[in-house]
Amino acid sequence: MALINCKECGTEVSDNAYNCPKCAAPLKKRKRIFFGKIIKYSFIGFNILMLIWMITGMSNAATGISDIDSEAGQAGAVIGTAIGAAMIFFIWISGAVILGILTLLTRPSK
Repeated sequence: MALINCKECGTEVSDNAYNCPKCAAPLKKRKRIFFGKIIKYSFIGFNILMLIWMITGMSNAATGISDIDSEAGQAGAVIGTAIGAAMIFFIWISGAVILGILTLLTRPSK
C-alpha cells in the first residue's frame, strides 16, 4: 500500500482509496465488473436494434400499403401496420425497462 497526494488538498492518501478522506475529491474512477459491462452494452445494443427494426418495419409497411389496389386492402394493411408498430413499441419498452433496471443494478458502487 503506497501513499499518494490528493490533487485537491495535497493530503497523503492510500492509493487504494477512491475519495480523499479530507476533502472528498475523487482519486480514481470506479469501474464496472465484466457482467455489468455486458448488461450495459446489451442495453445499448437492444435499443439500437429496436430503432432499426422500427424504421425498417415502418418503411416496408409504407411501400407495401401503396402497392395494394383496393381501399379495403389498404385499410387492412394500415390496421395491421398499427398493430405491428404497437407490438414493437411494447417489446421495446418492456426490454428497455428490464435492461435499464439491470444496468442500474450493476453500476459501480461506492
